[in-house]
Amino acid sequence: MAAGSAAMAGIAAPVQAAPPEGPGQCKTFDDPQWSGWTDHAELGKALRDIESTSAGRVRVEQVGTSKQGRELWAARVGTGDRVLMVQSAIHGNERTGTEALLGILKDLGTSRDAATERLLSSITLVALPMVNPDGGELNRRMNVVPWDQVVADYPQLAGAPTAWYHSPSGDGIDLPGFDLNRDFNPDLDYVPQPGDLPGAQTDAGFFLSPESRTIRDTYLALREEFGAVDAVVDLHHMGPCGRTTGGPQDGKLISVALDYPPLGVNDGAAYKEQYPLLDQDKSRRYALSVARGIQAAYGSQSPLAGVGRYLHPQEREYAGQGRSAFALNGSATVLFEVRGQQDDLGQKQKGMLIQSVRTGVESLIAAMASGEVDRVNGDEFFALPDYGWDTTATD
Repeated sequence: MAAGSAAMAGIAAPVQAAPPEGPGQCKTFDDPQWSGWTDHAELGKALRDIESTSAGRVRVEQVGTSKQGRELWAARVGTGDRVLMVQSAIHGNERTGTEALLGILKDLGTSRDAATERLLSSITLVALPMVNPDGGELNRRMNVVPWDQVVADYPQLAGAPTAWYHSPSGDGIDLPGFDLNRDFNPDLDYVPQPGDLPGAQTDAGFFLSPESRTIRDTYLALREEFGAVDAVVDLHHMGPCGRTTGGPQDGKLISVALDYPPLGVNDGAAYKEQYPLLDQDKSRRYALSVARGIQAAYGSQSPLAGVGRYLHPQEREYAGQGRSAFALNGSATVLFEVRGQQDDLGQKQKGMLIQSVRTGVESLIAAMASGEVDRVNGDEFFALPDYGWDTTATD
């Protein structure tokens, strides 16, 4: 793979995309077909097959267990000092990232050309391709855990109010659970305390679920091994009909929206004294490298090239998201928001959405390996087009 290129040579051949959708043509489906998406059992087999085919270049490990007893997998490839951790499907119904990571791991594990060898000597990629398998089995955003099981894990919380991001049901399914993307704390040694509950949207989370603790523990193990984790990428979906605003892509359906950590006013100035490693410009450089890689790979006319900035007003503050917690510990963090849930758009656009994610992640790997990510101007991230907000866009 060409380590310095905007898109790595290992990118799969472009899939046949759905016909371009102009204004008023964002078609969604209420009852989509689900065949073809990798479920949890299939994921375990796919990862073991990749490990075997790679002759040991890709190493697969169970790093945790979900609340309902499903394995949480991590796959590692590369021997370089620059470390990239990528997680997918923390919201169980957002799964294009899982498919993209499987494709990336397969190519990195089997390509034996000199460019790939150089790439893998520069970076270490650790992929967590399905971190909320319990929610994934139900096609819902949240995991599955009753509050009394949380109290059983943390008896000190008996009698305390439930955390604000725990719900008795979700996504039309009458089962309790957490929005796992609110269950992180920048104090990576934090132990839940009853006086901190219920908390609020702008506050840090409490590491109440085994899935979020597994992600944290994977990050900590990498930091102990390497001294630092250069970057963390979080792969999500957003609403199906957002469009770019301004510039040559004005009015086009967006493919991927990108963001850096949402930490309130003045780039998280309120956090700097306690967390001096926070570097918002670094996160913007990494996000910009993703955007430029996608644009370079597809040109301005392809629907795959519709890349822009995710909604990020000054007052938006989510300290309990993993990308915020890890950024406060010194990592660059990048949010991917792919247009549409898979159950909004159906199978027809599956390949296109997976390809967008894959190209973005591969572009970041290439930019890290070449050092290009260190040379771009982070302020130019703000020149990317914004997009028209729709009510179902959420991370």
